[in-house]
Amino acid sequence: MQLTGAQIVIQCLLEQGVDTVFGYPGGTILNIYDALYQQKEIRHILTSHEQGAAHAADGYARATGKVGVCMATSGPGATNLVTGIATAYMDSVPMVAITANVNLPLLGKDTFQEVDIAGVTMPITKHGYIVKDISILADTIRKAFGIARSGRPGPVLVDITKDVTAAVYEYTKVPPCELPSSAKYTQEDIEAALTLIREAKRPYIYLGGGAIISGACEEVREFARRIDAPVCDTLMGKGAFDGRDEMYTGMIGMHGTKTSNLGVSECDLLIALGARFSDRVVGNAKRFASGARVLHIDIDAAEINKNIKTDTSIVGDLKEVLTLLNKKIDQMSHPKWHAHILELKEQFPLKYEKSELSCPYIIEEIDRITKGDAIITTDVGQHQMWAAQYYKYTQPRSFLSSGGLGTMGYGLGACIGAKTGCPEKICINIAGDGCFRMNLNELATASRYNIPIIQVVINNHVLGMVRQWQTLFYGQRYSQTVLEDKVDFCKVSEGLGCLAIRVTKKEEVAPALEKAIRADGPVVIECVIPKDDKVFPMVSPGGAISEAFDGDDLAARRV
Repeated sequence: MQLTGAQIVIQCLLEQGVDTVFGYPGGTILNIYDALYQQKEIRHILTSHEQGAAHAADGYARATGKVGVCMATSGPGATNLVTGIATAYMDSVPMVAITANVNLPLLGKDTFQEVDIAGVTMPITKHGYIVKDISILADTIRKAFGIARSGRPGPVLVDITKDVTAAVYEYTKVPPCELPSSAKYTQEDIEAALTLIREAKRPYIYLGGGAIISGACEEVREFARRIDAPVCDTLMGKGAFDGRDEMYTGMIGMHGTKTSNLGVSECDLLIALGARFSDRVVGNAKRFASGARVLHIDIDAAEINKNIKTDTSIVGDLKEVLTLLNKKIDQMSHPKWHAHILELKEQFPLKYEKSELSCPYIIEEIDRITKGDAIITTDVGQHQMWAAQYYKYTQPRSFLSSGGLGTMGYGLGACIGAKTGCPEKICINIAGDGCFRMNLNELATASRYNIPIIQVVINNHVLGMVRQWQTLFYGQRYSQTVLEDKVDFCKVSEGLGCLAIRVTKKEEVAPALEKAIRADGPVVIECVIPKDDKVFPMVSPGGAISEAFDGDDLAARRV
């Protein structure tokens, strides 16, 4: 049938199973918005800012496992998506960003609101398209979704000139095709991995976001039990392994548990599953797991030997590879190693000051009241690390956070996207006051659509993580990190259409959370905590992860 380019865009989205789009209209993309208006199958969420749309599409994708979709007009509309696209790229989130550009004859002439968005986003997308011919429009959109979902997922940009959206062309529906296998391993790779596993006396599993992306959580849990190995995770790997399991030792890295950091430092085989050995995990690379052989399984060959040299590697989909390995591994037992790890867990538990209101206490109350069954989104900083440490994630896709890019202002949009995709789940965004200031305008989005998210603001009136670094490494010179001013977050939140609750005492936390869960719209809970609370354990920049210190160690050093 004959359709306009704008109508073809909508039909292609329907082909791909898209039910929700996040965006903001403008001049060059008006034809697409007009076509969107004339159909009923796709829900559009109008955000307050294009960055919020990108983060919402990201949160929707992480929570559901589907491709997230955002749209924006040309020029500043498109460039406002950039931070959200980069966030998705660093964390391997499948997203398609659709932008419109000026008419083809006006490209390259500094036309009003013209920008080369494909060029701008080239380093932060898996692929980018500029569609100048309506005859390739449908196939381009289909390819974009295939690329976003396949292999190591990521964002894809489709920029369409306005005249293409107005032109008419023949459209034929095409169902989505099966994704090709990304396997690049051989039987020899499998056997080499099995040899390392069978020879190990002190194996340790280091779990990354790839386990969640590949849907390999059940296979991971079976694998850990078969080889009788303790498990640690990264920020992106939260929920891939049950956080309440005896074999789980917590997060690894700069703010990881001492048990995980010491265990990895003492193991004789480190098995990295869908992880990339980032600097925040590794610390001093020369001293990272220096006594261990390394087995790395990942879908992206570029990650193998990039940061840490491996002894054996398998390039392929983690679910597929672990299914093969689990069939070939007989039940193993490492009782002495297991007992040692349990001793470390008892010796080095996470701890915090319990005499006054603190973020760890708030996180533990959220965990208790939700029974660990909520979707938690965060912004970036101290609250992010506390949320990773003190909430017990038992299921995948329950912790959404900007890991690679570290994007302040990510969480609120992501929470809106997660709740839109998973309306049956309690969705809570935890943000510091510095992060909350950046994109709090998205509260207006939540109230406009009456999306019942819960926004918890951890207000210590400072940029907490930066202040922590200034305290520890910059001689307590607090340059531009004090946020004491006249802003009243509760009044601002009420002005944006949300119920607001201020909490200043421990006994007020549970009633506030219970009231927010019962509410039928968005709720903001501002929690006022001391400005000098710190996240421990911590590894100094460039230090070995085995040398993590906590508050007690710090006090001893100062004495």
